[in-house]
Amino acid sequence: MNNSTNSRESSDFFWPSYVDLMTSLFVVMLVLFVYSFKLFKDREGELKRANGELKVKAAELEQITKIRRSLQQLEGKYFKYDPANERHELLVPVQFKSGRDEIQDAYKPALLQAGRRLRTVLKNIKTDQPVRYLVIVEGMAARYPQGDPRNDYEQQATYQLSYRRALNLLNLWKQNNLDFTQDRGIELIIGGSGFFGTGRYSGVREGQNKRFLIQVIPKVGRMSSK
Repeated sequence: MNNSTNSRESSDFFWPSYVDLMTSLFVVMLVLFVYSFKLFKDREGELKRANGELKVKAAELEQITKIRRSLQQLEGKYFKYDPANERHELLVPVQFKSGRDEIQDAYKPALLQAGRRLRTVLKNIKTDQPVRYLVIVEGMAARYPQGDPRNDYEQQATYQLSYRRALNLLNLWKQNNLDFTQDRGIELIIGGSGFFGTGRYSGVREGQNKRFLIQVIPKVGRMSSK
């Protein structure tokens, strides 16, 4: 009798405990499932955002590639592309007097034609997205003959000299209705590299560093309303 009673009591105790254990396991599994599902959805959202960003970047890269192909139209009489430095050299053989920044009258007609060509090419480029162009006009200067002490103590002055040369080119264009700053989507920056900068001529060609370089940097994307 006692054995039967004990057996029944054990059975009565076992099943509730078993149910509690299974319920606890179910709750744990449910929590793990919910947590895993959340991680999955979070990761899915991240992947969708990353995929969207990649698509945008791919579209921008495609536009930049098209623009660079279009800029090849600059090459010819007035411009030559330098692939190593990704910029255009203005082919007008401007010769400044030593230490001077004035553009001589003989070079002005060709410089005006070059400016018109640059502006026409930029305005005629067709793109699917808004594009801004950063146009950098860089003036340069030639060093004095080797051993001339002015190569050392006039270094800083040549930065100002080459800048003024670029500024005079910009002013020449403006005076002849070639004001790039009035064109929406074009930002023009002038600079001077003095005796320095990349892609310089050397040796007997040092004098050819009295020149202008043009760099066009396209920026694809939504344009500011300002």
